[in-house]
Amino acid sequence: MARKKKRGCLGMILGIGMSAVVVIVLGLVGTYGLKWKSSYEKRNEIPYQKVDLKGKNPAQKYYYESLSEEDKVVYQQILQGVLDGNGEIYLHSADAKKNNQLFQFVLNDYPEIFWCDGRGKTTIYQKGTESYSVLNPEYQYGQEERERKQKEIDAITQEVLDGAPKDGAEYEKIQYVYEYVINHTDYREGASDNQNIYSVLVNGESVCAGYARTTQYLLERLNVFCTYVTGTAKRPESSEEVPHAWNLVSCGEDYYYVDTTWGDPVYLEEVDTNIVYDYLCISEEELFQTHKPDDVIALPKCTAKDANYYVLNGMYYETYEKDTILAKMKESIQNKQSQVVFKFANEAVYAEAKEPMLEEMVKEAAEYLGKLYQLSRVKYSYKDEEILHKISIFWSYE
Repeated sequence: MARKKKRGCLGMILGIGMSAVVVIVLGLVGTYGLKWKSSYEKRNEIPYQKVDLKGKNPAQKYYYESLSEEDKVVYQQILQGVLDGNGEIYLHSADAKKNNQLFQFVLNDYPEIFWCDGRGKTTIYQKGTESYSVLNPEYQYGQEERERKQKEIDAITQEVLDGAPKDGAEYEKIQYVYEYVINHTDYREGASDNQNIYSVLVNGESVCAGYARTTQYLLERLNVFCTYVTGTAKRPESSEEVPHAWNLVSCGEDYYYVDTTWGDPVYLEEVDTNIVYDYLCISEEELFQTHKPDDVIALPKCTAKDANYYVLNGMYYETYEKDTILAKMKESIQNKQSQVVFKFANEAVYAEAKEPMLEEMVKEAAEYLGKLYQLSRVKYSYKDEEILHKISIFWSYE
């Protein structure tokens, strides 16, 4: 049974920088200094986080690979500490801002870390001539609850993977995950656990962070490259930019963007409940009309259109040709399709096609429908989406 979806406003936690408390302790003075001395002065060495990342290879992660060798050391310490659930993570760094960023990079690379959303506190210390910091992450669950939730996630994940295309191409896997996340998730701002994969896989309701992390999590398990992208987005009818998260994927020899949140027709307040495929393997030229990625990391160019949903399904038009479009309308009527979609390559082609399509051709096609099915009255509707260069026509056969 399909769930009734409820739309809410965008919600996403944007990093520790917005919620962290940075305490700088110099010379071990004050309350922090006294406490620190009583705990650690008898030790000869600072208890830096040891790293033993069994089964975790950060060398394959997008954010990790962007770092300097020095920052990779701190990244690994944070990753190990969070995996272990440590309340204090001692780092070879005295740069609080950098630590906070690396903390976010860890979570961006590892969507399976559902028990931590990036909030916490970084404290800077100095012992003699050596400066270092202690990261105190906030954890959403205790160990027992974390283990219980992990079992639930694992069980559902296995079901999803079992239903994935066997030996499918990358595109088939991307489309499968895109459709799964949208069909099984209600967009709701007040959803619990909404910054992590548990919200989507188990609770079935989330916000953009949950959509994007789950998309990444599932595609990685299907051996498809996918990473997490943060930035801002604005609806076509609005000038307000709001925090948002989506994904970058690799398909074939090229990179594309994927936004499962915007693929949800309920989030976009669509009357039509069909999945919106415009945000499946979309190019930057089109996506950046409404989305703007943060500049915290370099992103590859996404200019290819070979894996665009409309290109692959014969609904993409690089030029306006009246006979071709009219024939496509009639073909959809002959096959008794409920809708036919025309996606144009750019604004110029869209502008050239719009008026004749909506003023003349759709009426001619409607007359054809009436004659073919012997209807005395024909009903149809259309949706004109200028920013997407797309026109959709909906036929009624009653």
